[in-house]
Amino acid sequence: MTHPVSLEAGRLSPQDVTQYWEDGFLFPIPVMSREEAQQLRGDLERLEAEWLDNGLPLPLNTYKRVNAHCVMPLAAKIGADPRILDVVEGILGPDILVYGVEFFIKEPNTTQIVSMHQDLTYWGLGAIDGLVTMWLALSEATMTSGCMEFALASHKNPILPHMDTFDDNNLLSRGQEVQVDVAAEDRVAIELQPGQISLHHGLTIHGSGPNTSDDRRIAAVVRFCTPEIAQQVADKDYAMLVRGADRTGNFINIAPPRATFAPEALALYDEIRAAQAKAMMAGAQNRKGLYA
Repeated sequence: MTHPVSLEAGRLSPQDVTQYWEDGFLFPIPVMSREEAQQLRGDLERLEAEWLDNGLPLPLNTYKRVNAHCVMPLAAKIGADPRILDVVEGILGPDILVYGVEFFIKEPNTTQIVSMHQDLTYWGLGAIDGLVTMWLALSEATMTSGCMEFALASHKNPILPHMDTFDDNNLLSRGQEVQVDVAAEDRVAIELQPGQISLHHGLTIHGSGPNTSDDRRIAAVVRFCTPEIAQQVADKDYAMLVRGADRTGNFINIAPPRATFAPEALALYDEIRAAQAKAMMAGAQNRKGLYA
């Protein structure tokens, strides 16, 4: 079992930061109690029950998986949690934007997987260091429940060739899979308890297997970036400032939603999703999935 990272006044030590840049990831990092994580899970599951058949323009799962912070105050709250930002600041510095928040859920005893891939492949942001993905466990993430596996030090590669599968059993937007073999001895299982987080670089190769447990595997995933990175493929892009200042103007800054699925938030959501689809679906042979 990996020992939790010991934070110093809620922040990463210089040694932890060095370890992140050497490995391309860091875990497990405790940021809240198990009880608070379970409360967040309860809040999410109540939202799911209330809105599943409540006349939303798009399937509820699309809103959970793409830019949830635009329409769900719960997602925006997690993205702006100061305890998480204190940790992320050690990697990105004092100026932090939320590029995206999603709730990534594997239902119990299901076969869906996430193929091995690099996050930055289709985002149109280039092979940059200024983005980190934070993964907060709201339920246990174990090998049995389909936890992530990271390829050690794989962030030192450029963006590698990927193949789109659009496989219904693959939870990724294009079913993208990196076209390199990742040896078993190079994979690290990222097992987390509720309230713990992991961080990984946008170029770190990672994936996960099926959830064969009897419980849902639930995570809140936040993509944090610095204001200096910029969209290179789509005409424009959006982000939410959560710490420091944005002095570059590379992103259209948005505010958190005032209420769950408020009409103006739904309209903004459609605008952002359409803009980002130009990057996310560039070169795709099929036009289906979360950005269809």
